[in-house]
Amino acid sequence: MPPVALTIAGSDPSGGAGIQADLKTFHQFGVYGEAVITLLTVQNTVRVERVECMDAGLVAAQIRAVLEDIPPAAAKTGALGTSEIVKVVSTAADQFGFPLVVDPVMISKHGLPLMAEEAKSAMLERLIPRAFLLTPNIPETAALTGMEIRSVGHMRCAARKLAGIGARAVLVKGGHGSGDAVDVLWDGTAWREFRAPRIDTQHTHGTGCVYSAAITAELAHGAALQTAVERAKEFVTEAIRSNPGLGHGCGPVNHHARRPS
Repeated sequence: MPPVALTIAGSDPSGGAGIQADLKTFHQFGVYGEAVITLLTVQNTVRVERVECMDAGLVAAQIRAVLEDIPPAAAKTGALGTSEIVKVVSTAADQFGFPLVVDPVMISKHGLPLMAEEAKSAMLERLIPRAFLLTPNIPETAALTGMEIRSVGHMRCAARKLAGIGARAVLVKGGHGSGDAVDVLWDGTAWREFRAPRIDTQHTHGTGCVYSAAITAELAHGAALQTAVERAKEFVTEAIRSNPGLGHGCGPVNHHARRPS
């Protein structure tokens, strides 16, 4: 049987981000994908019109249904929306016997909040301490730490601070920086940097989802953390480079990009 991976995230009807991007990425990496929906969005590549969060009890019930029948080998979170949803996911994570990748999605690519302000506190107090890997981008890192992130040195300091909250490992992504796209991984004992040339394109919708989903898929296959991040970085870079050019705004990446060998 193939490895199983679970995404707990929001829905993007345009298919570029959220559970749609996660499931496409899982498939490309040869894992069976499951999805627990936390919120619905009305969006496309140009705008986000509306966000509706699920009832927290419904989210908890979806997780229970998955775990009792087809438990995953790894899981990830995306947009969670409310503090109540963050709390039920955190409570469920106490029973996870597999790695959890926490992608702290807080703002859409178009600038609309995907997480209530009070949910940030719940994430810091409840969910991040249960993360096998935390994968914030630069704006999310700044929001979670209160730090100004302007350099790789700042990224390292922030990663240590977030690890101090309880995350076993932290990957601060540098896609919002300048120059090469440099991501910094602190695994609790050592540093590793993952570097790729910056690609000049507006088609970057869902890159964080794809990146964290690829890491989760590799972990489901049993890959070591550094190997999982390295392969995921290579995949998302190629997915951006070979984007299909869809939409009139910030379009999706290529979810059919070649999986690294």
